[in-house]
Amino acid sequence: MAVSDIMLAAKLNDQAELFKEKGRYTEAEPLYQQALAIVEKARGPHHPSVALALTDLAELYSAQARYADAEPLYKRSLATWKRALGLDHPEVVQTLNGLASLYRTQGRYADAEPLYKRAHAIFHKVLGPDHPSVASALSNLASVYKEEARYADAEPLYERALTIREKSLGPDHPDVASALNNLADLYSAQGRHADAEPLYKRALAKGGTRSS
Repeated sequence: MAVSDIMLAAKLNDQAELFKEKGRYTEAEPLYQQALAIVEKARGPHHPSVALALTDLAELYSAQARYADAEPLYKRSLATWKRALGLDHPEVVQTLNGLASLYRTQGRYADAEPLYKRAHAIFHKVLGPDHPSVASALSNLASVYKEEARYADAEPLYERALTIREKSLGPDHPDVASALNNLADLYSAQGRHADAEPLYKRALAKGGTRSS
């Protein structure tokens, strides 16, 4: 393995990330593809760096709604993670969330749910029950339930996410405002406007933006 090859792949990936952030997807794509080819050749197809490169390219396709291109890359990445580190390693969560988000965007909630559950289980085990990343995982799962109109399942997850963020980040953190909005949106979806309104007001007081 040539160190220079790995350094080149890292530089290509960094440049691709910059293009992606600016919405310059057609310029980012060949750089991600080249970086993937380099690490796959240098380290073999089952190395964690290959899984990361596959996820990066899949995320680029997802950002363009190219779901048919993204899905097999996410699946290849998960297969690579499974062989390299096992599916309970925290590095796997980015890929799990990416594929789950793809399914959720397509309305494939039954496919998204177990992936979000696994991501939550990993963070809960590795980081502990009160970590902000656990709150994010709970919110992701709650959002699936909300979109399925499974409000009774979503509510305790949003409430728990709010509690974690208030405790771990402090009451004035922007993520607390986001959690308040999530719970308020859930109440609004059920016509529980009297419950939603004070949460929206609390979020606005913290600098949050009321959802439409």
